[in-house]
Amino acid sequence: MPFNALTPELVSAFEQIVTPAHALTAATADAQQYEAYGRDHTEDFHFAPDVVLRPGTPEEVSAIMKLCHEHRVPVTARGAGTGLSGGALPIHNGVVLSMERFNKILKIDERNLQATVEPGVVTEAFQNAVKEVGLFYPPDPASKGSCFLGGNLSQSSGGPKAVKYGTTRDYVLNLQVVLPNGDIIWTGANTLKYATGYNLTQLMVGSEGTLGIITKAVFRLLPYPQQNILMLVPFRQEAQAAEAVSAVFRAGIIPSGMEFMEREAIAWSSDYLKIPLTLPEDITAHLLIELDGQDLDELYKEAEQVYGVLEKYDVGEILLADTAGQKDDLWKIRRNIGNSVRYNSVYKEEDTVVPRAELPTLLKGVKEIGARYGFKSVCYGHAGDGNLHVNIIRGELSDEQWNVGLRQPISEIFELCVKLGGTISGEHGIGLVQKPFMHIALAEANLNIMRGIKQVFDPHGILNPGKIF
Repeated sequence: MPFNALTPELVSAFEQIVTPAHALTAATADAQQYEAYGRDHTEDFHFAPDVVLRPGTPEEVSAIMKLCHEHRVPVTARGAGTGLSGGALPIHNGVVLSMERFNKILKIDERNLQATVEPGVVTEAFQNAVKEVGLFYPPDPASKGSCFLGGNLSQSSGGPKAVKYGTTRDYVLNLQVVLPNGDIIWTGANTLKYATGYNLTQLMVGSEGTLGIITKAVFRLLPYPQQNILMLVPFRQEAQAAEAVSAVFRAGIIPSGMEFMEREAIAWSSDYLKIPLTLPEDITAHLLIELDGQDLDELYKEAEQVYGVLEKYDVGEILLADTAGQKDDLWKIRRNIGNSVRYNSVYKEEDTVVPRAELPTLLKGVKEIGARYGFKSVCYGHAGDGNLHVNIIRGELSDEQWNVGLRQPISEIFELCVKLGGTISGEHGIGLVQKPFMHIALAEANLNIMRGIKQVFDPHGILNPGKIF
């Protein structure tokens, strides 16, 4: 669908809506700041927007969308820019709609265990705010210290605690959304049950900014778990590390975190952070296992059961973190693996997910495919829910190998995922880089239904064009 170019008259109209200070162009903004709005954390892509708008109210977003709808100007909503699928890249230029000024926690309702927030709130800041009143917001992506809740909503982000508590979509009660034509709606109700027509709330979650702009969210909360135990388990065979995941669950234990890290992943991250970590030569992979709850004695009993399961495998000396500082260091190492890989090389990250018992087969298949096509991968991820992040390292690969030659092996990895009952993205979304592979996961009938939904919401196709389909 063709789009219209931005005119000086439209830029002037945008300035009247958000003020000139919040309407940035390449000619008026700091060059480095402006350049950043065309990037996220996906490989080394960059697409320059024609204008960056930073609205501060739903009414300003509405006025912007009405103009863009009328003049057929593409709009790409943007949060903190930590995405890994290219979802916030303005590949058709046009308007980047930055939600950074929507940064307020509007209400924490302790009586109903709910909170109303704006999408530009940093995830960890929200978690800390509700923790102060004894409440818990579980979704915790690795970038929680910098990512925005709006980006989490657009991808239905997960993180380590998803294994026990679920992903972002499991905590969303209601959303205020500006539609592509400028209409402002609430998608549902602030209730735990909802059976009043189609569930537009859940339709918006995970829609990657293609259906509307979220301007407020109502989240449900839980009581904060006061106690936790964390153990780092070294394995001499990485296949056994993957096999042990399902065995722990079959023993009746549901950890609050169950993370897989192959040797290079944990080594790169500890080196990157300069956190010393002893890695014996014969260790090939680790599981980071967390148990949480309100009763420490009960958690130690669960830990003993986990030890009983692990006795069946060829493991090294298990580290039981005995201080808050040690726990923080271990989680920092896990959460910074992506940053450490990025520090070492340009890479492609494939966000694969399968039923957890199929994780050993997936891991083996990824390594076999890499060996056949001549690429190196560093694997880690949320093993407890079968979510394996496959980081393909560019290293010495040529431009041809990197840009074209990897398409077939990536397709084979995704075909394996689907064969095992999984799919091509667990939490990073489809965005730009995964859309060529959508036919592997979904039949044409499924895709046509999605295209139809997009057409109803956005008949001119202006909102985050070029993504998903």
